[in-house]
Amino acid sequence: MTVAERYAAWLVARRRPMTWLLLALTLLVGAGAGVGERSKADIGEAAVRSAAHEAADEIEATYRAGKSVSSQIVVRAGSFEGEGGEVLLGNVLTRASLLRGLELQRAIRAEQPLAETLREDGFEGIENLIARLAWARDRGIDGLEGPEPDLAAQIDALAALSDAETESLLAELLDPASPLSAAEPRNYLPSDYVVGSTRARARATHIRQHNPASGVVGEDAVLDAQARMDVMARAAFPDAFVSGRGVVKAASVRAVGDSFVIITPVALILLVLALTIAYRDVWDILLSLLGAALVLIWLSGLQGWLAIPRTSLLIAVPFLLVGLSIDYSLHIVMRYREARTDAGEPDTAAATTVAVGGVMAALVTAAVTTALAFFANVISPLASIRDFALVSGLGILSALLVFGALVPALKIGMDQWLERRGRTRRSPAVGLRAGWMHRLLRGVAALSARHPGLSVAGCLLLAVGGAVAATGIDTRFDPEDFMPREPPAWVRALPEPFAPGNYDARADLAYVKDTFRQNPFASEAQVLIKGEVTAPGLLTAVERVARGVTAHGTIITHSPAFALRRSAGQFPELAALMRDRDDDGDGLPDRDVAAVFDRFIALDSERAGEVLHRAPDGAYESARLRLGILVNAPPESIAADVRELANRIEAEAPVRAVATGLPVVQAVIQRALFETLVNGFAVTLVLILALLASVYGRRFRMPALGVLFLVPVVVALAWLLGAMAVLGIPFNSETVVITSLAIGLGVDYCVHLGERLVAERAAGASVADALTSGLCGTGGALLGSALTTLCGFGVLALAFSPPLQRFGTVSGLSIAFAFIACIVMLPGLFALRERWRSGNPA
Repeated sequence: MTVAERYAAWLVARRRPMTWLLLALTLLVGAGAGVGERSKADIGEAAVRSAAHEAADEIEATYRAGKSVSSQIVVRAGSFEGEGGEVLLGNVLTRASLLRGLELQRAIRAEQPLAETLREDGFEGIENLIARLAWARDRGIDGLEGPEPDLAAQIDALAALSDAETESLLAELLDPASPLSAAEPRNYLPSDYVVGSTRARARATHIRQHNPASGVVGEDAVLDAQARMDVMARAAFPDAFVSGRGVVKAASVRAVGDSFVIITPVALILLVLALTIAYRDVWDILLSLLGAALVLIWLSGLQGWLAIPRTSLLIAVPFLLVGLSIDYSLHIVMRYREARTDAGEPDTAAATTVAVGGVMAALVTAAVTTALAFFANVISPLASIRDFALVSGLGILSALLVFGALVPALKIGMDQWLERRGRTRRSPAVGLRAGWMHRLLRGVAALSARHPGLSVAGCLLLAVGGAVAATGIDTRFDPEDFMPREPPAWVRALPEPFAPGNYDARADLAYVKDTFRQNPFASEAQVLIKGEVTAPGLLTAVERVARGVTAHGTIITHSPAFALRRSAGQFPELAALMRDRDDDGDGLPDRDVAAVFDRFIALDSERAGEVLHRAPDGAYESARLRLGILVNAPPESIAADVRELANRIEAEAPVRAVATGLPVVQAVIQRALFETLVNGFAVTLVLILALLASVYGRRFRMPALGVLFLVPVVVALAWLLGAMAVLGIPFNSETVVITSLAIGLGVDYCVHLGERLVAERAAGASVADALTSGLCGTGGALLGSALTTLCGFGVLALAFSPPLQRFGTVSGLSIAFAFIACIVMLPGLFALRERWRSGNPA
């Protein structure tokens, strides 16, 4: 008697105490769902820690330019009623529109949670400049110098003006020859604004909130405030919005929530339909769904006990576990049905013993190898993927426990209870009898038996094509890829509660980019300098490095040297101090640099704060360089340029220079994703191969079976990566786990079918009969499993959130490819192996 058979007999004999023990354990583990608070991460967030990330965090926390979080209120030309009931159309610079903008600012300030996030200079726009100018003229103050009035005074000053007076002040403010142009009012107007005009199709009001790194307010409060301000702006104007990360996050959360309102019932309907086709028995359907629900309780509890944060990536785990749960259930129930049919209808306990003993070895091997496929990703540099790997692996082992012990025990009790009430529990296994599925599986078996090389060669040829195509797979990490899109028209027509919301964040961001003046550089990188910041060689090194543009157009736009020169032109005292300490005539101090920096900060703290950081004890801790990117190049190329600049500075000055900024961080994430693919793939295959070789070497003295069972898995993965490249699906933080999913499901399918083929041959069946029995018996369960898992994952393609759409599409492809490779290629490989072993390769 094998270990699996002994376990089956032990479980059946002790089914009642095991049932109560496992139910109690489920309650204990499930209690973890209510333990502590688990943070939520943004859609697409890829948590990576690197020198570039740490430098970016330090810059954000210490430099003046990072003291605030910026967003903006955008008002577009629309129609609304003025104070006298008149309709105002097509111009956002009317007195009524500007006054309404100020009133919106006051309403925002009146809400305490919003006001707490705003800096004292929280708003700056055309409406503020005009109101301040009107307030100053009332008091005989020329220009915008002097004290700044509060918001109430600005509203009163603007309200006291007539339309003609407002237009006159606007003309003066927007005149480039006027001294008032120093306030740069055109920064708040569209790039196509006609100079001198008092009309504009849009305007932007800048919002400044406290940076969460300052400790004044939390990040959630800042982002929630932006989302609330967006709602208020849309209520105040017929066509206005707030552009900021908080609005994007709120839209993403709504998109995910709205998606699940629609796809959950669709998934349940498809799941029940697939189970109905496979089981044709309501009681077995209910038992499978109960087992899946218990697995989800284990999942939620384990996630709570381990304090693993909820991320968008983990949304896929319940779908994965439901699919695998149904897979495990199908194998047990179908083998149970075979046992009752083949053995002349033995009693329920005996049939369960046969079923569990027959599939337990394959079930354990499949579950452990699938879990290993996910656990291998704990080496990933991406924290979100490490969490995904841990939760998925533990969830799979939980499914093994539930369906390897609890569900069989419940199955015995359920069937015995039904039979006492006259219900027959004798049903055929799917695929065993005549029908389209039986004919399909017999046809595959016949083809594999007669022409095994044909099916194997065809699969390998497609795999080569997929591998070639996969070399062009997109690994860019673009935050815009994670922003929700507008749902299609048929979805918007759905009634409540299925009607989705509006997700304008992507279109609004595009409008801002297309309409308003942007930074002349496509993007910006930075270099954080640590060490002897006051060393004279640093200023000289930066000057020398800044003389040229790199291969991809990286150029230094802000540095301590540049800032000193600019301020020296405005402050003669600073210029004299620099000349006195300039020994080589280059205009920069060559000694006593700290004293020059001290005076620089005292005279021009705003500009100095952008490039220098001084500790409370007066010591200079770091300096910052800002680099503009003149051309649109890949992040990896930009990062290489910035690192080269940093290395050149380090070579000429006693400092440590760290490349950072958005392009550098994106390059780090892309590299991490690539490492996750390569390392995860290699580690997963090595671990699974070692495990399978060990298991089959011990059980059958055939370690080569491990290699045989892995070949279709690798082939399916090559198909998948090639399909992603052809379909333009990027390899990013939510699709990176497809290697684990494809390998895990592929191994699961191949182990179940392969074990059945080996068992049939060991029982004396011919190769053709073994293929027919294996495919028609286990193949039917695999097809039912693939269909149910595909229903669970495939419906994610209907989501409004791009990450969920991509994950659903990729998961659906991985399931389909894993199943096809298993039932088409594995029988062919097995037949070729048996021919070789028999000495008859033909």
